[in-house]
Amino acid sequence: QKYTAIGLLGKATDTLDATGKVTEEKPYDQVTKGDLENVLQKFTGDIMQVPPLYSALKKDGERLSTLMKRGEAVEAKPARAVRVYSLSLQQFQPPLFTLDVECGGGFYVRSLVSDIGKELSTCATMQELTRTKQGPFTLEEHALSEEKWTIDEIARSLEHCTSLFPGEPSHKKLKTQHPGETAVSCE
Repeated sequence: QKYTAIGLLGKATDTLDATGKVTEEKPYDQVTKGDLENVLQKFTGDIMQVPPLYSALKKDGERLSTLMKRGEAVEAKPARAVRVYSLSLQQFQPPLFTLDVECGGGFYVRSLVSDIGKELSTCATMQELTRTKQGPFTLEEHALSEEKWTIDEIARSLEHCTSLFPGEPSHKKLKTQHPGETAVSCE
């Protein structure tokens, strides 16, 4: 998976992103581009990461985010091993910084942004996140622009995307028709 993330220095939120309540504000003027680039090296490779409290992870069958919104006390999950294949700084215009992140499953980019803030002796929260690659699909190559939202273009795009999956078993026709029902053909 690949992402582009925009982080905001000097503010922390309870959700670790722009949707949350600000929980802390700290000066960030001391942070240089060089500092940021040096810190990124510490977050590349196999690292330990604490998942956010506001997340889809579950406790007793319910999402932590649902429990948090209800005001229930939720304990932080223990740090777990995650993998960062590459991490680079694309832009630095304080208080904003833009990162390109390529990571394995179970990785939280907003935890990364928050941890980078702490490592720089300030705080940070994620402002924006764009997934630029998922499996064989990239945003640049495979996203269909709005003016191409026609049946023909969508069909062509799906055909192209299906061809990217290696050795997929042939699609079986779904038997959803019950006796007495009229078959509807969508071709």
